[in-house]
Amino acid sequence: MKSHSFEITLGTKPIFISMPHNGVLVPDDILLNMTNSAKRLVDTDWYLDRLYQFAVDQGCYLIKPKYSRYVIDLNRSDKNENLYPGQNTTELCPTTQFSLESIYRQGYLPEQHEIERRISNYWLPYHSQLKHTLCEIKERFGAVLLFEAHSIKSRVPRFFDGKLPDLNFGTFGGKSCASSLGSNLAEWNPSNYCKVVNGRFKGGYITRAYGDPVNNVHSVQLELSQAAYMNEEKLEFDQKKANRVIPVLQEMFDIFDQFINNERKP
Repeated sequence: MKSHSFEITLGTKPIFISMPHNGVLVPDDILLNMTNSAKRLVDTDWYLDRLYQFAVDQGCYLIKPKYSRYVIDLNRSDKNENLYPGQNTTELCPTTQFSLESIYRQGYLPEQHEIERRISNYWLPYHSQLKHTLCEIKERFGAVLLFEAHSIKSRVPRFFDGKLPDLNFGTFGGKSCASSLGSNLAEWNPSNYCKVVNGRFKGGYITRAYGDPVNNVHSVQLELSQAAYMNEEKLEFDQKKANRVIPVLQEMFDIFDQFINNERKP
């Protein structure tokens, strides 16, 4: 199923994967105003659809945007609130890259009417479909797990010191999913990879806004270090690295399967 701004794949199990930063398209009128360095889209959550294809093949639902996070960040509130007060973050319509270089040529920052246009054209369709599909899954299965799939370079001084752990789970401090799932993730010890739960990344807007464990809607975010599956400097997929990390991600989905199946029991 497709729209002008996103693609959705329907599944057969109550796990819904969202990849809000996976898109790589930029409309020509926006591209015209961007700097040459920004046109590389270096802050994309690269190749996540390729990395998680195994989960889709096993029946998970998937929604992913066509357009870049530089057009609009689907994992921010449409009111543009800062999710991490006191820390350096990017906006709903980002104006700087993670490197702090400008996304736009001088004098071409998006004005409020342009931001509102992007909300209407890109943000609202994605979130409307996300809400609709979550409701359908919940009605069909009685419970749903929303998995927010993200990735980021292993070193981004703007956001954190040093090198990021391989797997960075966020459950909004335990508010976006059942405590049992949070405990399962905390106790899980993936071989040869380091992990943290609710460290620097506690879950973005989607995790926080849609996770509703009281009503059996559970949400978990994973910020995966790109060093685990790609060449970070060349922005290239590394199949050997991917082959090592995919079985670990499969273990994670086994945890998800067991949890959500237990939640569906009367």
